[in-house]
Amino acid sequence: MEWGYAESNGPSTWAKNYPTAAGSRQSPVDIVTSLATSDTSLDSKPLTWNYVPENTREVVNTGHGWRVDIDGEGSELVGGPLEDSYRLQQFHCHWGFSSDKGSEHTVDGQSFAGELHLVHWNSSKYRSCGEAAGYPDGLAVLGVLLKVGKENPELQKIVELIPSIYHRGQKIAVKEPIDPASLLPETLSYWTYLGSLTTPPCSECVTWILFKEAIEVSEDQLAAFRSLRCYKPGEACPCDELEGLIINNYRPPLPLGNRELRECGSA
Repeated sequence: MEWGYAESNGPSTWAKNYPTAAGSRQSPVDIVTSLATSDTSLDSKPLTWNYVPENTREVVNTGHGWRVDIDGEGSELVGGPLEDSYRLQQFHCHWGFSSDKGSEHTVDGQSFAGELHLVHWNSSKYRSCGEAAGYPDGLAVLGVLLKVGKENPELQKIVELIPSIYHRGQKIAVKEPIDPASLLPETLSYWTYLGSLTTPPCSECVTWILFKEAIEVSEDQLAAFRSLRCYKPGEACPCDELEGLIINNYRPPLPLGNRELRECGSA
């Protein structure tokens, strides 16, 4: 059975087919703010990015959520905890059945309504995202927590395309350029630690940068995300507790263990 988020194939079962999922450098984690060490070296090397909105290509229903694919030419993420230059590959989102949960990372035990991930790969050292995912410094992911509030104009561009990608495998070209930088919070304080992909194969190749400030998204926008189906057109709806909907598509937090949690700036 393919991995998913139902009881029968959800996160607690992943390690059977993907042994790395049981590793010691797994993500997400609960950010225990009292454990974060303030690191002045992060302040002296500001995190900076450059994105090309016109290079957002298409929105895809992966069966596990929506994903926006990018032509990363001209994009760059540098500084902060990163030694190299990283190129944007895609961004996607995780959410819950209701807005009191849905984020993968939690902060002092608190869940958020969702979490956006901007996935970058180390283009200084590797030739592709796939190759980079095989190395400990291969990927860098910017994590943005979502809280319920006003409509998010940039996410609305994706919401408007959702009726065209209700079913798994469906995709549609982006009509209006989406600016990834507009999905980031105004305050650039963050936590950082070494972790993994939060979906199989759960490769331990990610430098996580999780912003402290959440961005707002409306209930209607979250409802649109929850309307996506995890099965292909013409396929029978899976008879499980999720009833074929893409909901609760988040992995619960795992132990930080002896990994260092660093912070840059105050919230």
